[in-house]
Amino acid sequence: MPRAKSKDQKADTGAIDMTQVMMGANPKVMEAWVELLNDSARFVTDRLQKDQETQQALLNCKTPADIMQIQSEFFKDAVEQYTAQTTRMCEKISEAAGTTLKETTAGLARSYDDVPL
Repeated sequence: MPRAKSKDQKADTGAIDMTQVMMGANPKVMEAWVELLNDSARFVTDRLQKDQETQQALLNCKTPADIMQIQSEFFKDAVEQYTAQTTRMCEKISEAAGTTLKETTAGLARSYDDVPL
């Protein structure tokens, strides 16, 4: 039977280690990470604003047809915005990973002159 962890023992998630590696290894990684977080926060704020506007519009509806129209527009816009946001985030992540990989491996390439015979 496994023993219970004491209060002094904490689960090691590796989050602290990963953050330290990102900060120490390359400042561009941290810059990209902050940019992603800011962009995500901006997107969530915009979506919450749209949600609030839609709720207000729904409360002002007089007929079921009005409700259907507002809900249809809301879901169409939401899908488009979430798709665009996902695409932007994937592009930023790919760009940051590519830049970091280039900088990390730039000094590791060997030239023909240093190959031992």
